[in-house]
Amino acid sequence: MNITTGKVAKAQKVVLYGPEGIGKSSFAAQFPDPIFIDTEGSTGNMDVARMDKPSSWTMLYQQIDFFKNNRPGKTLIIDTIDWAERLAIDFVTSRASKESITSFGYGEGFIQLEEKFGKFLNRLSDLVEMGINVVLTAHAKITKFEQPDEMGAYDRWELKLGNKTTAKTAALTKEWADMVLFMNYKTFSVATDDKGKKHKGQGGVRTIYANHHPAWDAKNRHELPDEFPMEYSRIAHIFVSNTSTPTPSAQPKVEQPATPPPVDQQPAAANVSPETTGSVPEPQKVNQTQEPKATLDTAIPQSLRDLMTQHDVSEEEIQIVVSQKGYYPQDTPIVNYDNSFIEGVLVGAWQQVFGMVEEVRKNTPF
Repeated sequence: MNITTGKVAKAQKVVLYGPEGIGKSSFAAQFPDPIFIDTEGSTGNMDVARMDKPSSWTMLYQQIDFFKNNRPGKTLIIDTIDWAERLAIDFVTSRASKESITSFGYGEGFIQLEEKFGKFLNRLSDLVEMGINVVLTAHAKITKFEQPDEMGAYDRWELKLGNKTTAKTAALTKEWADMVLFMNYKTFSVATDDKGKKHKGQGGVRTIYANHHPAWDAKNRHELPDEFPMEYSRIAHIFVSNTSTPTPSAQPKVEQPATPPPVDQQPAAANVSPETTGSVPEPQKVNQTQEPKATLDTAIPQSLRDLMTQHDVSEEEIQIVVSQKGYYPQDTPIVNYDNSFIEGVLVGAWQQVFGMVEEVRKNTPF
């Protein structure tokens, strides 16, 4: 058992939220070596590094796993988390063949959503343990709030997550984060008459609020002031010592021959694991003698098409797997599959489906 004292430098879990157009994405882009997962497609006009827009909850999970295994940057930004929540809702409803999250009895749909979202946040925490910052951006909404021990109600800003009171995704996200920063325009009321009875708003300075207030949710663990201008330099010191890439384990030194051996005697290059080098491996060259798979039918739902493209799976391989399980005859086109089957089975259980595809490949003679 070890006992330590003092502050421990570590990667941060950050939530940035505010009204649309305030500049959440631009602010997040200033974090160390950022990579975006753009769930709503809003970074098209920004000069940033980004992954493909996820079309399913399964694809979003795989993107996080890719980041974990390859470490292409020091900060992962999910922009926005409320749009990611929609993918989770689609996953839960499609798997159960429900039209809506409210179609489940006794709030069961929201319970399943909470479980999925909690596991998702735990997956992001794994990145933080590896020294990778995670930033979640979110839209803000105004809700009517009433204290249980006080009279009257008032409006306050909250995360635009969990539109129903039974949903707990907003609470989970706030508990998960080290910092919840609320961004808004700070306006000033100025009298327009001599008697001070008529006023108009002026100003509009973009401001970050870092501590809790009756009118908004916010928190931080770095003794930040209650409010400050929306400038990354105000929080940059938090990440200076937290973003060093873990030192790779020592590798045995390979003695190089004085003269290279003949070409036909040269050993094949060893596969280098990104987990030991801390860098993204060079793309592997495709065997020129291998026939490329046919272009996928654009009528196939995008959520499935994206996963098939990502794993280089052909329509025929999906048809074989589906027919082996007795769902549809092998000659049935994928576009004729029921949409609930595609979303709930093929997309929802993609890891198992792809595993069966790999088994088909092993048993198919060349």
